[in-house]
Amino acid sequence: MAADPRNQVTDDGGTRVAQAPSPVFARPGTVTPSSARPPDSRTGDLHQTSRTAAPEPVPLPEAGGPRDAVTRLRAHGCWYPSANADGTETAFICDRGGVPQLWAGSVDGDEVRLLDSSPDPVKEVLWSPDGRWIAYTTAPGGGEHSRVLCVRPDGTGRRLLAGSDPASSAYLGCWAHDSSSVAVTFAAPAAPQYEVLTGHAATDQEPADGQFDGTRLAAEWADRDGHATLLGPAAYDAAPGREPSATPTGIETPGAPAVRPDGGLSVYLIDPDGLASPVLLTTETHAASLRVCDLSRDGGLALLRRGPRGRREAVVRRTADSETTFALPVADGDPWIGRFSPDGRTLWLRSNAAREYAVLLAVALDADGRSRGVSLAAEREGSDLELLTLAHDGRTAALAWNVQGASELELVETFPTRKGPDGTGPERPVPLPHEVVTRMTAAGTGRLLLALSGSQRRPGVWWAHEGVSMLRTPWSSRDEDAVPPGRAPVRPVPLRLTARDGLPLSGWYYRAPGRARDEPAPCVIHLHGGPEEQERPVFHPLYHELVGRGLDVFAPDVRGSLGHGRSFVDADLGAGRFAAFDDVADCAGHAVMAGPADPTRLAVMGRSYGGYLTFASVVWHPDLFRAAVAVCGMSDFHTFFAGTEPWIAESAAHKYGHPERDRELLHALSPMGRIDALRVPLLAVHGEHDTNVPPGESQQFVRAARERGVHAELLTLRDEGHDFLRAENRRLFRRAAADWLQRHLHM
Repeated sequence: MAADPRNQVTDDGGTRVAQAPSPVFARPGTVTPSSARPPDSRTGDLHQTSRTAAPEPVPLPEAGGPRDAVTRLRAHGCWYPSANADGTETAFICDRGGVPQLWAGSVDGDEVRLLDSSPDPVKEVLWSPDGRWIAYTTAPGGGEHSRVLCVRPDGTGRRLLAGSDPASSAYLGCWAHDSSSVAVTFAAPAAPQYEVLTGHAATDQEPADGQFDGTRLAAEWADRDGHATLLGPAAYDAAPGREPSATPTGIETPGAPAVRPDGGLSVYLIDPDGLASPVLLTTETHAASLRVCDLSRDGGLALLRRGPRGRREAVVRRTADSETTFALPVADGDPWIGRFSPDGRTLWLRSNAAREYAVLLAVALDADGRSRGVSLAAEREGSDLELLTLAHDGRTAALAWNVQGASELELVETFPTRKGPDGTGPERPVPLPHEVVTRMTAAGTGRLLLALSGSQRRPGVWWAHEGVSMLRTPWSSRDEDAVPPGRAPVRPVPLRLTARDGLPLSGWYYRAPGRARDEPAPCVIHLHGGPEEQERPVFHPLYHELVGRGLDVFAPDVRGSLGHGRSFVDADLGAGRFAAFDDVADCAGHAVMAGPADPTRLAVMGRSYGGYLTFASVVWHPDLFRAAVAVCGMSDFHTFFAGTEPWIAESAAHKYGHPERDRELLHALSPMGRIDALRVPLLAVHGEHDTNVPPGESQQFVRAARERGVHAELLTLRDEGHDFLRAENRRLFRRAAADWLQRHLHM
């Protein structure tokens, strides 16, 4: 179950009815009379009365680290670069200290510095256009609630901009081009009934040590020690020394609202210097996602990405009167969907509107921000435009295309002297040293920074000047350090098959080394999350662990995955999800026929939505697999909707079904409804702070399995949320999963 409160509409199926005037769009220091704010018929879920109080910046103690690189992890990853004004330095996320943290350093030098040594994982980074501030998002306690901070490039002046309440959440939008403010999306603390459901009720009590960067935490957050416990057959609770827990959160809450009406997101422009008060840009109740992707240079127009999964849209609004001047559907995937040209008269947009695959569109705008026409600027047959960024002068666009899971990069002049038929200049391909681009950003004049990943490497940051050559930053991990010496990573090979209903499927097969080509092998069918994610040919430490134990891995894209066209993404909607269960069985059969996998030693494993598919596979196809590992998966849609975050519930209702209107369908799709069919040993793994898919989803499935005499265990990871971000916990998870599979496949 992917989330983007951080990678989310109304609950009425898309019909929006104006109910109150829209909030003010205004630049700092301006006042718009209420009489000048006409209601927006497209956004009738904007409630004047539902505005939340503006976040107040909180000064924090400095938390920088040593200027020399920490070498605790030799094979580390670096990702999410964001450059300073002239492109000579970049801020980035790096896990060399054991957890994703904020670092900065010269693009072509060895020196790097740790800007925030706190243990909270960092998720997003944006350097201000004037180079004075670095804004970033962290996840307190490793959970799903995030907060936005900023810090000076030298590590001083650290302050919390939004998300100080542990029951609230905040994530980044773009910077104003004059650096006067940064856009922040803020989800206010929920109503009391929601806090009870999630177990994260706010408290006035400070942690025992009196410190957590000056913010309040719920009482239960004060004693997290980072340890994890593999539960034996008689225990249900994850924490050593605790009494067995009562009914897990959300398991028996039939009276809880399934899509809570109190969810809402607000966007503020916040001055990091604290000289101007925060300015409310917009508020939406029942919001599934809301992010400011760009502001025009004069501040008059805002580009918003909003809507649930499968129904995202780009919205242009005037900041003076809140009027929506343009809207168009856009693709799922990267949330940074487009940019305005420097003069504000062209909007460059990544969209799959009325198309199978995402393309680059040029939207001509008049002085009021209204569309004068939409034209196709660039496309690839059978491939999605996955990432888009523009040079600072707006004259060159970098386009990353998803070509059957790998990336192809090209540069296009957006305002060329000699135009082609589509109005852009000739395409210039840029050779890539590794298979997949995960992020691109402009870095000064003529320079581009890219986060790259591949099947033989850890994620790293590379830079290109004028698109001529790619150079690895000196502080990125070397390819030869991807794994300890002695065993090179396995390069996957693509497999293609046809589902029983004729739908083409594909995936990547990892063959364990040291086995004859035609020798049957135990095989793990690994299912990715989302479901709108995609298997990519990148280095997976989990897969490396499994093939090192002699297990083959087949990682397919079942229907619902990205990268194969919009119809493929939508093929699992509603009752189509039953066909996704069959896809898993068809992929397992193909692994036997083409792998070659041993049909008597098959296992299934997956994370998030893949964890849900794992639960579903072992009860819909109980004789196919001999073991299973379900990670952070949903087991019952009713309890999932009752316990997840409001914005996730709004988004999930479109993907899976509405918890009230589609109650019977959701019950039929829930693995708990078929628990009596379970007969294979199952390991469930969950992060204790997961509020995306609450831990109760794994707890109830394990409990029900044990009650029926099936061998089942639960591994709860301390200080983790929906994503496992701490190196020690990731290693523990990989070892526990591999041990479980190795043992039950009788190797």
